[in-house]
Amino acid sequence: MSFVAILMGSKSDYEIVKEAEKILKKFNVSYELIITSAHRSPTRTKLYIEDAEKRGAKVFIAAAGMAAHLAGVCAAHTIKPVLAIPMPNSNLASMDALFSCVQMPSGIPVATLAIGKAGAINAAYLAIQILALDNIELNKSLLEDRQEQQEKIINDSKEIEVLLQ
Repeated sequence: MSFVAILMGSKSDYEIVKEAEKILKKFNVSYELIITSAHRSPTRTKLYIEDAEKRGAKVFIAAAGMAAHLAGVCAAHTIKPVLAIPMPNSNLASMDALFSCVQMPSGIPVATLAIGKAGAINAAYLAIQILALDNIELNKSLLEDRQEQQEKIINDSKEIEVLLQ
């Protein structure tokens, strides 16, 4: 069975990562979610990635803050797509987490999304888009969702818009 594997560096990341979880549930995409650390539990991280890949993980989402090396460690242990969510924190205005995710050496790519909630939501959408490459039903659901987003913007505007006549 195909699924998305979500790894968080600490329990405090769940408040933001649950936004990705909501999107995956909305599209009925199977996922796993664990807490593991690139620094504090490196063996657990490596073993989980290897096991998840054998069991059908197609995309990995890694959320971490500060020295956010979790996505890079994931990418070092798989050739599946790895999507990073830099977690916001007060240290260095979250730039440390962002740079840790985006500054990967050539040949070990990590797709890095926005810091925080928007990043979590977009990581889930990007994971779904990757899965939809060979899943017609998921592709159709994404197109429908995009149409719903467009309609919501139009309806929201109609509630408050002022146009010159």
